[in-house]
Amino acid sequence: MNLFPETGYQKWLESKLLTREMKEELLSIRDDKEAIEDRFYTELSFGTAGLRGIIGAGPNRMNILTVKKTTKGLGNYIKAQGEDAMKRGVAIAYDCRRKSPEFAREAALVLTGMGIKTYLFEELRSTPELSFALRKKGCISGIVITASHNPPEYNGYKVYWEDGAQISSSRANGIIEAINQINPLENIELLREKEAMEQGLLEYLGEEMDTAFIEQIKTESVHRGIFKEAEKFKVVFTPLHGTGGRPVKRVLEEQGLNRFYPVKEEFQPNGEFPTVEYPNPEEKKAFHLAIDLADRIDADLILGTDPDADRVGAIVRDSEGKNHLLTGNQIGALILYDLLKTKTEKGILPKNAHMIKTIVTSEMGVDIAKHFGVSTEDVLTGFKYIGERMTEYEKTGEKSFQFGYEESYGYLAGTHVRDKDAVVTSMLLAEMGAYYNTRGQTLIDVLHMLFEEFGYYQEDLVSITLAGKDGLEKIKTIMEVFRKESFKSFGSKKVLKKVDYEHVDTGLPKANVVKFFLEDDAWLVLRPSGTEPKLKIYGGVKESDMRESKRALRQIIDGAKKRIEDI
Repeated sequence: MNLFPETGYQKWLESKLLTREMKEELLSIRDDKEAIEDRFYTELSFGTAGLRGIIGAGPNRMNILTVKKTTKGLGNYIKAQGEDAMKRGVAIAYDCRRKSPEFAREAALVLTGMGIKTYLFEELRSTPELSFALRKKGCISGIVITASHNPPEYNGYKVYWEDGAQISSSRANGIIEAINQINPLENIELLREKEAMEQGLLEYLGEEMDTAFIEQIKTESVHRGIFKEAEKFKVVFTPLHGTGGRPVKRVLEEQGLNRFYPVKEEFQPNGEFPTVEYPNPEEKKAFHLAIDLADRIDADLILGTDPDADRVGAIVRDSEGKNHLLTGNQIGALILYDLLKTKTEKGILPKNAHMIKTIVTSEMGVDIAKHFGVSTEDVLTGFKYIGERMTEYEKTGEKSFQFGYEESYGYLAGTHVRDKDAVVTSMLLAEMGAYYNTRGQTLIDVLHMLFEEFGYYQEDLVSITLAGKDGLEKIKTIMEVFRKESFKSFGSKKVLKKVDYEHVDTGLPKANVVKFFLEDDAWLVLRPSGTEPKLKIYGGVKESDMRESKRALRQIIDGAKKRIEDI
């Protein structure tokens, strides 16, 4: 939507709703046409899960007015569902980022001003606990103020529905329509906090919900009591200044881990993320302080969660003392194997056990699941699609969900939430590491055992950043070329089939994704990021040894990049 930047800029500047900070920011760019256009050429897009953007003034930024407009639209959508939906209410959580508490509080007061019951966490909490809380309270919806692993200047607004998963595409369309009816410069009535509490419309959540969340997570343990046997097993942990510190520390210590070593410089929440360039547990450099600590104390395992604690990364020390950052696919394969193996040995694996992964996640999990007689399925990228299938199976009883994961370090065991959960995953990883430690093995040893048994799987993701208005057009052009052109091969692998998930009926929702199925079980996927100005290239192979896997994968990815450069 073209908002005529100069006109929009002036209207915002003259609005009495602007904070002093926002007005000063707009005044500081009055002679910078490029900066004005960037803030006003469009509105911050509400995607299939919510908003994410740079904090600042203007409709293409995260700010109080954007939050109020979005919340008002969501509130109107909830009101249209009826009085019962309003009574069930909305749960709201927020992470450590700049302005997260203010945005969360403003959202709560907009909803209570509309007569909608609201549950607001008293302090920052993880995204999985929000999913748990809204299910526990029977809410119709939930909001998390977070920008996940983005840099400090970003914040975001994610919306969940009654099943605890992020909103579906069809529901998102209805919410977007309601949001678009709201003028961001409209004066939206709020209910004062005291009034809202007196009327029973605002309730704070705290320790009681934390305990319920942790107790539920502990039921997913398959190696209960293992830390007593593995007394010397050492875990270093960093929440990367985010929300994961307290819940991960609590669950591991309550499970009996005595040698838990938090990275002190990163344990307290801090939205500036002062010790890391990028608070992303996918990146080894984010673990530099954790690695230093692990080296000093000779730790066995390093765990790190992202700011809203829905994703977790792991570094494992091998028998020679070398540190290995596991990929998201490798972590998923290890947990899946351990869960299914242990449940099988204990006789507690249901006959209708089921695993769900995304279309860009390694096929290794499928082979592991089949080995234990467990059914599998692929869904589109985004954990909400895993959540949707979980809810469906919960209703029908057709499948018993055991594990879901995606290559981007998101995992879930159990049905206590409908989103990825770094807290339960941290517990499973630590207990699994301790279990194999008592048998003289590291998780690297186990991973190599899996490669020998199931094949040398190797995957990679390359992101190409194309920011701004021009960047979006370039991404659109690239996707169109890959849709229409007939590719015979990528690297040394012939193309066997191409699937365009936007224009072909695959049994999954329509999505801006193109996947190439290549010979020898190799594959390639292109998709624009749903939250960042990036084009993502995924690739996967399966070969008889690791060297050949790495070579084949590099050729496939390089072949795609070369074609993109030509475009």
